[in-house]
Amino acid sequence: MAETAKTAKKDAKKDSFWKSMKTEFNKIAWPDKTETVKESVAVLCVSVVLGLAIALMDTIIQFGINLLTSIGM
Repeated sequence: MAETAKTAKKDAKKDSFWKSMKTEFNKIAWPDKTETVKESVAVLCVSVVLGLAIALMDTIIQFGINLLTSIGM
């Protein structure tokens, strides 16, 4: 009998969890399609610019290291 009470208590906790989860999801202000597209484009542009900047710095540093190592030989 004690086990059925524990099982019932666990089921009640699970139900309460899912009800509160649903309530919290209803409170979320989801962005509309145009806002999502604008933010995605912004993220894409920033990622491309940063990728190019990192590639440029890498090339410059590699050129400098190659120059320094060729001087010593």
